Amino acid sequence: MVNRIPMTQQAYDRLAQELDVLKKVERPDIISEIATARAQGDLAENAEYHAAKEKQGHLEAKIHELEDKIHRAEILSTTPIASDHIIFGNVVSVKNLDTKKVLQYTLVGPEDVDVVTGKISSVSPIGKSLLGKKPGDVVEVQIPKGLLKLEILDYK
Repeated sequence: MVNRIPMTQQAYDRLAQELDVLKKVERPDIISEIATARAQGDLAENAEYHAAKEKQGHLEAKIHELEDKIHRAEILSTTPIASDHIIFGNVVSVKNLDTKKVLQYTLVGPEDVDVVTGKISSVSPIGKSLLGKKPGDVVEVQIPKGLLKLEILDYK
């Protein structure tokens, strides 16, 4: 069974565009660098050749990673739909029961995460704990700092 990666259409398009640039622009550039360095002669002492080959290895690993993510992508809509519980794409208001601070999280895929704007992964510990819950529920999440207790106030 393939482990699917939830993401928005925007994240999928961004990954596909990045992959396209790597394959059509950066890969040919590195192949050209390797050919130029190889033409300089003795490969054992050729720092430019070794640097270009290392760069090629990193590029190919990145291409493989992007191809894998695109292959496993599960495009989910963030268009609000009526639901009696929290689902992917919802904006969730919670209260930290220790600090009493009210926070707002948008549940998105791993490729859409933006902590500054409150977009957290639906597969993160906090995200997973919120999915399927309702206002009034209290979730407990183990985070590096300890146990986090959140009361769900609302979602949309």
